[in-house]
Amino acid sequence: MGTKRENFKISVKNQVGRDAAIAQAQGTTAPEGTSDNPSHRIFTVANVITMCRFVLTGVFLYMFVNDLNRYLALTFYVIAAVTDFLDGQVARRTQTVSWLGKIMDPVMDRVLLFTGVLGLMLTGELPVWMAVFVIGRDAYLFAGSMILQKYQRRPVDVIYVGKFATAFLMTGFSLLLLGLPQVNGLGLVDIGWLPGLGHARAALGIFFVYAGLLCSLVTVLVYTKRGFAIKRRALELGHRTDETPEGEPTPASAVAAEAAATGAAAKEAAVREAAAERSAERSAKKKGSRATEAN
Repeated sequence: MGTKRENFKISVKNQVGRDAAIAQAQGTTAPEGTSDNPSHRIFTVANVITMCRFVLTGVFLYMFVNDLNRYLALTFYVIAAVTDFLDGQVARRTQTVSWLGKIMDPVMDRVLLFTGVLGLMLTGELPVWMAVFVIGRDAYLFAGSMILQKYQRRPVDVIYVGKFATAFLMTGFSLLLLGLPQVNGLGLVDIGWLPGLGHARAALGIFFVYAGLLCSLVTVLVYTKRGFAIKRRALELGHRTDETPEGEPTPASAVAAEAAATGAAAKEAAVREAAAERSAERSAKKKGSRATEAN
């Protein structure tokens, strides 16, 4: 049981701070509380700020769903959203970066998204299938990232289409929460669970949500493909792709140096090959000119 708990802690640390986890495992000399050496403290100013953001999202959801005061509820939601940078800045400036804070920061981003989605779904302003898709997508990617820890400690690189998906969804849900502006439907299909595509008017935000869902689908497919590729590579190597056969983490500097060396070697070989081709051409021309003179 203890081993499973430790493995889970290692997996989570690798997800939120791979470099810091490696540095601590190797006995870093960086001051505790810096980004390279997070502390295990719980009660820090930055973490209290993050907890306040959690509370604000809860208050927003309660007020929004119960139609107590829509715009006051949205004010709480906006405060929780725009202070996203604040807890991180405070942690870095006061040297109180902690593992709890590094874990809570991405969780808070998901909580903000999910509370907005749930609020819209519970008030009937967002079809259930959209809410299920968004939450299901994040659950699927999280589960996949944890499973992938068996084959690679380092998280899969973020792709731009994933960033677009998040931007579209957050913009769309924000506009839906405001309920403004209202625009004419596209008049394509009159189906209740496809708002905006019929003749009825709909909030502009729904079209951003459609774009976000499409990008989300592409993101899931790309990450799934990359995940299987990493698994195959790890099985071929017989160990994690970012570790040595002895289980030691491969330093990022070594990986970069290897890539640079490989690129330099390839470039040098190409230069040599081009020089050899030019030399051969010159030799052929000289032989041709000599043959002409002899004739």
